[in-house]
Amino acid sequence: MTGHEEVRAYWLRQWGEIDPVVTPVAVTTEPDGALAVQVRQLVRSHAGEMMSDDLLDHVYRFHDGLVREMTIRGK
Repeated sequence: MTGHEEVRAYWLRQWGEIDPVVTPVAVTTEPDGALAVQVRQLVRSHAGEMMSDDLLDHVYRFHDGLVREMTIRGK
């Protein structure tokens, strides 16, 4: 997925299906310079049913000061 509109469309689809709350817990720098943000991610259905409660890493890689890539790594 690339470009602003594609990213926006992705998140709108996600929020239409689930109700996530993502809370940063810690930030570390990876050996390659990427930033890894450990998050607690609670996901509920729109009816309030708990679907997941996980610790994940959101890993950001940069190029020329901009986010080039973001990946999610499970624990």
